[in-house]
Amino acid sequence: MAAKTTKRSPAANNEDITLAKLCAEFAADKKANNPVILDLSELNGPASYFLICSGESEPQLKAIAESITGGLRDKHGIRAISAEGRNTSQWIVLDYGSLLVHIMHEEKRAFYNLEKLWRDAKTVSF
Repeated sequence: MAAKTTKRSPAANNEDITLAKLCAEFAADKKANNPVILDLSELNGPASYFLICSGESEPQLKAIAESITGGLRDKHGIRAISAEGRNTSQWIVLDYGSLLVHIMHEEKRAFYNLEKLWRDAKTVSF
């Protein structure tokens, strides 16, 4: 049996892109390195979008995550469905349903290279 695919409405797609860009702005507030938004909506990925960014230390990774979660909660009333990896994993994932935010230590990001893994995804400029 083939996997079921669902097309999202253009309005939902715009909301998803806006959410990804907001997260990128909050990450930039904490000097996140090399933020990239990938559009996976046509690839049947685990989410419609990924935001991938990195930091140079565990305190910076936590600060980036807190900036995103706190900023979305306090300024937009948006809460993450879940957050994984806060305990010294060097990779934090924030799940917003249609958006997965990957906050990675530079070395982990280079090793796992999500951008290459999802190389068929379009990059969203912001």
